[in-house]
Amino acid sequence: MKRIALLVIAISALASNSVFANAELAKEKNCLACHAVDNKLVGPGYKEVAAKYKADKSAEAKLAKKIREGGVGVWGQIPMPANPQVSEAESVKLAKWVLSLK
Repeated sequence: MKRIALLVIAISALASNSVFANAELAKEKNCLACHAVDNKLVGPGYKEVAAKYKADKSAEAKLAKKIREGGVGVWGQIPMPANPQVSEAESVKLAKWVLSLK
């Protein structure tokens, strides 16, 4: 029983570190200048984005591309600028993190 409990704790720690790391990546890449987790700033809150794309199987790829290339029209007429400082791998990590928020 102790082994199972330790395994659960270890997995939880790894998962929370991953979420924390991606929140730090969002901060490092200046995503949080326009977005917040829980509410709209300039752009939609990340939880709202996750809810909108919840049933979309291609959401991760769409969001990763939008993070890198920017866009307009999905959330209104305020454009999201391109983010060339975000690599493709980083954009995938950020998209996965956003979609994991509830």
